[in-house]
Amino acid sequence: MQIIKEIAASETFSVRHPVLRQGKPIESCRFDNDELPTTHHFGLFINHNLVGAISVFEKRHPLFTDERQFQIRGMAVLEDQQKKGLGESLMKYAEESVKTRNGKLIWFNARITAVGFYQKLGYEITGEAFEITDVGTHYVLFKRMQ
Repeated sequence: MQIIKEIAASETFSVRHPVLRQGKPIESCRFDNDELPTTHHFGLFINHNLVGAISVFEKRHPLFTDERQFQIRGMAVLEDQQKKGLGESLMKYAEESVKTRNGKLIWFNARITAVGFYQKLGYEITGEAFEITDVGTHYVLFKRMQ
């Protein structure tokens, strides 16, 4: 049985670490503003086991003029659970969360290897590729909420 629900920032670490920060200290899983009251973290559970996580931050990006911008960070699904539609479920859940808060735009930095996944969900690239030290090549992707 699959359930998505709000979780604490620290609970995301068990997914963020092996998927996004493998080989780095567990402290690297803590993101700036994780603990703000405007930040929400969601976990995807299968049979009560956390297998995916996503975090939604109320944050503006200088590339966009839209009011009510939200950033997605830490979107990850454990490797043995990937390619099953779980990432799409997490993204759609996050989008609904943003809509309930009258969000007008979602943006995030996507690893080059994940760009195709996000484009299938209606996200667009803006700007040039850039490097995040010790992580790799990224693009800014965005989607305006209807």
